[in-house]
Amino acid sequence: MNHQDIPPKPASPPRTGSIPQVPAGHRGQDATRGPAAGPGPAAPAPAPAPESVTWSQPPSDSGPGKRANRGPLGWKAVFVVVILAVVGGLAWLAVWLNTSPGTDSAKSTAPGVLQTTVTPPATPQPLPREGVAPAGYAVGDCFTDFDPQGLASTVVACNTGHSAQLVATYLYPDKAEYPGAEALKAKALEVCQAAKLTAAANQFQLNYQRSFPSSTSWQSGDRRVDCYVTADRGNVINASVLP
Repeated sequence: MNHQDIPPKPASPPRTGSIPQVPAGHRGQDATRGPAAGPGPAAPAPAPAPESVTWSQPPSDSGPGKRANRGPLGWKAVFVVVILAVVGGLAWLAVWLNTSPGTDSAKSTAPGVLQTTVTPPATPQPLPREGVAPAGYAVGDCFTDFDPQGLASTVVACNTGHSAQLVATYLYPDKAEYPGAEALKAKALEVCQAAKLTAAANQFQLNYQRSFPSSTSWQSGDRRVDCYVTADRGNVINASVLP
C-alpha cells in the first residue's frame, strides 16, 4: 500500500453542532450566564429571529371543537330515549289496565236492565199458551198452576183464574260473570221491591216468589232474575196486579 495516497488529516475537525453560537450581545436574558467561549474560529452569524410565529394544526377528534359539536347531538339522543321510555310506559300501562282484575270486576258489576211495566207483544198471541219456557216469559204474564222451578208453564189471560203473575225482571249483561247465589238472591229481592202493584193486589192473599239462575243455567246463557206474585190457594187470582 502506498501511504502517500492517503490524504492528510485536517488540523482541526469542522464544527458539527446544529445550534449556532450567539454572540453575547444578542443573548438577551442569557447575557448574564458568563463570558463567551474562548477564541476560536468565528461562527457564521445566525439568521434573525422572526418577529412573530403562528402555530396552526388541524383540530383533533378529541379537541374542544369536536366536543362543542357533539354536545347538542348527545342531548338530543338522551331526549329521544326519554320519550321512547315514556311512550313504552304508557303502552304498558294501557295493557295492564285492560288485563287487570279491576277490569273483570267492572264487567261483572256492569248494570243490567230492570223492567217493571207490561210490554205488549208486537203480535198478540192467542191464550192460553201451553208449554212456554221460562226464557219466553214476559212481564205481565199470568200462569195457571205455576211452578217457579218448572221447565214450562201455561200462560193464560189475567182476567181468568191463575196462581201467579210475573211483575218484574232484571236482565244481567251477556258478558257478566256469575255473581254467586247470595248476590243473585239479594238482586231478586231488589227486583221485587221495585215492582209497582195496583190496588187490585189488595184483593188477594199474595206472596212474592223470586227466581234466579243457577251456576249451571248461567253457563247456558240464563241471565234473568224474576219476581212473581203468587197465591197459595191455587188459581184464585182473576185480575192483573200491574198497571
